[in-house]
Amino acid sequence: MLKYIVRRVLAAIPVLFGLSIIVFSFIHLLPGDPAVALLGQHATPDRVAKIREDLGLDHPLYVQYLAYLGKLLQGDLGKSVINNRPVVGEFAVRFPGTVELTIAALVFAVGLGIPLGRLGARHVQGFRDGLVTVISLVGISIPIFVLGLTLQFFLSVQLKWLPTSGRIDPRLDFEAVTNFMLVDTLLAGRWDWFVDAVKHLILPAIALGSIPLAIITRITRAAVLDVTNEDYVRTARAKGLNEHRVDDRHIMRNAWLPVTTVIGLQVGGLLAGAVITESVFSWNGVGKYVVEAIKDHDYFVVQSMILIFAFIFLVVNLVVDVGYAFLNPRIRYS
Repeated sequence: MLKYIVRRVLAAIPVLFGLSIIVFSFIHLLPGDPAVALLGQHATPDRVAKIREDLGLDHPLYVQYLAYLGKLLQGDLGKSVINNRPVVGEFAVRFPGTVELTIAALVFAVGLGIPLGRLGARHVQGFRDGLVTVISLVGISIPIFVLGLTLQFFLSVQLKWLPTSGRIDPRLDFEAVTNFMLVDTLLAGRWDWFVDAVKHLILPAIALGSIPLAIITRITRAAVLDVTNEDYVRTARAKGLNEHRVDDRHIMRNAWLPVTTVIGLQVGGLLAGAVITESVFSWNGVGKYVVEAIKDHDYFVVQSMILIFAFIFLVVNLVVDVGYAFLNPRIRYS
């Protein structure tokens, strides 16, 4: 197992290296000039040339890439060309917000998707199964921004049940410590602030978790149905084991493998969906930071964020693969 983990970690290095080349090349082929974005459309050619020289944009692409790669190896993700702030510092401030939103969306998707999938499999071709299928189809068909705006209109504007945007009420005299709002409000000992932070989290978590919910529901239903038809399940029932024991010990233990795989893959989808969700709900996270960087042609920020997302996705896949051996002892890696 240790050899497999080491091998996977080493295999991730060339993947990240190749991705850095692709991202660097693609970003620099996009229209727009960061020097013009920084100085404005009315900047003089001399000023633009001076900024390009200061940023190293006047060098050939391979020279720029080698300089960028050297900084990456030293843990330096560069600085924003807009406000000259280090990307690492901005990421450290905003990433907790994205993590909080992603975890909430994943809890919503897994906590509802697995029971719905099991419900549909138990009542296959029945009314409940049809209802589960409709819910999953609707969830996977509605774009995140459409669902987000719809939730805002009905639950916030019309019914006034939940706030429309932000992570916490700006009128509160709140000072962040860890930048995890739920944690910081508890550390402050203010239960009312914690409730307010939870209310701000509900709508974006539902919007972000809708597509993973639908996918997890469908995969869980298919996996349970597939395992239910296996010989060892019929043998267990023929022995007289009660249905609850058969379901827990024989069906779900083997159905967890594809379900775990799709849950791990959805983490990457949640990070991608957070870009849209955070923009719709004005959520101060990494996704919103990336959107702002794209609008401002802030190349260094976009490059660094894409690489960080790729690294997170690789780590999640590694954790999922390692988890296979714990879920099913029959699996051995050579």
